Amino acid sequence: MAENSDGTLKLIRNTFSKESIRKLSSMESLRRRSALPLQSWKVIWGETIICRSLREPKINTVAVSNADPSLPDPVMYQLDITLKRGQNLAARDRGGTSDPYVKFKIGGKEVFRSKTRHKNLNPVWDEHVSLVIDQLKEPLYIKVFDYDFGLQDDFMGSAFLDLTALDFNRPNDVTLTLKDPRHPDHDLGSIFLSVELYPRDADQKEVLQTQSSRPLDVHRKSQLWTGIVSITLIEGRDLKAMDSNGLSDPYVKFRLGHQKCKSKTVPKTLNPQWREQFDFHLFEQQGGTIDITVWDKDAGKRDDFIGRCQIDLSALGKEQTHKLELPLQEGEGCLVLLVTLTASAAISIADLPLSSLEHRKQQEEVLQRYNLMRSFQNMKDVGHLQVKVIRAEGLMAADVTGKSDPFCVVELNNDRLLTHTVYKNLNPEWNKVFTFNIKDIHSALEVTVYDEDRDRSADFLGKVAIPLLSIQNGEQKAYVLKNKQLTGPTKGVIYLEIDVIFNAVKASMRTLIPKEPKYMEEEPRLSKQLLLRNFIRMKRCLMVLVNTAYYVNSCFDWDSPPRSLAAFLLFLFVVWNFELYMIPLALLLLLAWNYFLIISGKDNRQHDTVMEDMLEDEEEEDEKDDKDGEKRGFMNKLYAIQEVCVSVQSVLDEVASIGERIKNTFNWTVPFLSWLAIVALCVFTVLLYFIPLRYIVLVWGINKFTKKIRSPYTIDNNELLDFLSRVPSDVQVVQYHQLKSDPSQSPSKRRKHNPS
Repeated sequence: MAENSDGTLKLIRNTFSKESIRKLSSMESLRRRSALPLQSWKVIWGETIICRSLREPKINTVAVSNADPSLPDPVMYQLDITLKRGQNLAARDRGGTSDPYVKFKIGGKEVFRSKTRHKNLNPVWDEHVSLVIDQLKEPLYIKVFDYDFGLQDDFMGSAFLDLTALDFNRPNDVTLTLKDPRHPDHDLGSIFLSVELYPRDADQKEVLQTQSSRPLDVHRKSQLWTGIVSITLIEGRDLKAMDSNGLSDPYVKFRLGHQKCKSKTVPKTLNPQWREQFDFHLFEQQGGTIDITVWDKDAGKRDDFIGRCQIDLSALGKEQTHKLELPLQEGEGCLVLLVTLTASAAISIADLPLSSLEHRKQQEEVLQRYNLMRSFQNMKDVGHLQVKVIRAEGLMAADVTGKSDPFCVVELNNDRLLTHTVYKNLNPEWNKVFTFNIKDIHSALEVTVYDEDRDRSADFLGKVAIPLLSIQNGEQKAYVLKNKQLTGPTKGVIYLEIDVIFNAVKASMRTLIPKEPKYMEEEPRLSKQLLLRNFIRMKRCLMVLVNTAYYVNSCFDWDSPPRSLAAFLLFLFVVWNFELYMIPLALLLLLAWNYFLIISGKDNRQHDTVMEDMLEDEEEEDEKDDKDGEKRGFMNKLYAIQEVCVSVQSVLDEVASIGERIKNTFNWTVPFLSWLAIVALCVFTVLLYFIPLRYIVLVWGINKFTKKIRSPYTIDNNELLDFLSRVPSDVQVVQYHQLKSDPSQSPSKRRKHNPS
């Protein structure tokens, strides 16, 4: 201890003034004469440099301390940390083990989070992070947690590293002892690090800021998934009763790394049938662990925990389907699932010159893979999408400096890729090429631009949604960025070049199976304007039927004698000659009539300005809700009523959407689907003409009754509703409508103008 104190005084002489040294030296002499332990003097002196210098050193130091005044005064520092391993960590789970992960914090801000090592008290991470810091006065805090999916993670200990005690320009091997402030006597194990600290001058500052990225996402940006895990949730058996009626309302949560999804809720049962499918991206070659928890839905209060289980993907063979019956831990019953691991192809990020379709040989390989001769091979692989994210112009300034740090997110269903960040620029150039597998040709490509903020969530700058069937291959196009609701323009345009290659037969057959749900969508919330909008949409659909009834009644009343006479003769002809095949034939003629009107230039379709106005009103109300949310906190007390209103709101939306989708099918809003409807109606017309109806009904009934016997784990579907789900509703038509770039138009949000 004496040697340590002498070293402390030497450090003080090189750092402080003579007056400060005289006072501190007398305190050091007093401590030597007294019998008080070092910790007591820390309390007396407070958090001063003496306390930090007298600590027992945890760092193996050989070089000169960075307190040496001969070193230059740097503008900033580069801190490279390698998280090596943990040793003898605390057990927080019932099985006597833990699932530890580590957080790094500086100045109260989280700058890094490690991966989770499951069921291991001596984990090995070997993860590296590079940070840019402005000063060394803030210590690096290290906190270790036990990961518990669906529950609050358990604290496993913390420590801190004094950055002023590190040596410059050399590795510092650090061993940190974990402690719990509430129980300082408990031994919680150790964390081993390797730390390197580099001072940087003003010339290197801009380079470091440009090269640095968001610490939490730096490894995710550079990773691409190597496979897909498909999970079919079949059923639950003998689950635990959580409600007073002896039943439960169970639903299931899945988590693989940062990917999460949730099943639907099956009310009032202990043996729920879900029949739902979920797809996860697999980033690690060796597999991973899927955490599964089962919950009981309770309106107005916290949901009850029923049980948990896990799937170790490394133990499953690839390219085959595994049926698993997983007993629930910490609960009762089991879950029945089907799990399939498949390799992922054609998922990549490249620089612009490395575009795959630019090379003739690779383009021929893609065309060969999706030609009509291979229509019945790998039915899930419908097509190939290549997106060139070139640049953006005139973006919104999100930072106080009048600049932004934009990066771009490209999404296709649940596939999500990111560009790098271009710092301090309103006209960024990315020049990146993204490739995706197309599983549903009726999907929409979403491109969103964000402003990166190091200490908080990214700011939204703009977004576009582009249906795949509307894309012109090889065309570089400027897309006007829209707001979050895709109802009006925001500031800036983005330049994209998109190529779509797909197999039409596969795309047509995939139209008749359930649509893949998007797992990252926000939960619906109660909105007065949204409820009114859905009611108006429903009313418009019903008014079509009402107006038709009025028209027929006017024919009966002979309000217009020529029209009534023509209707009477048509009625006699149809009834006398009616056959069942005439129903699809009439629909076929209606489709053909609208098609000829469109190609002849007599398109009677009008842009739905009423729907745009309603969407704008809804957006304004959303902004008002965000500002006044705190004033309306009493809505939390009416959670149950709100849930009922949300259900009514959703039902109105579904019913209105079905009516609008039927209308848009006959209006040729999506020509591919209208042609598909023509083919189907032709087939139905021929079948009904040549085959008696009872035989058709007999075949249909036999198929429905034996479907579960032939394929017990098949997912229920309705081919007609699956087809209609691909047709856009009027709301989606407005959202997918591409705005024209107008230099004279204000970049701010478009408002309604009342006529004078």
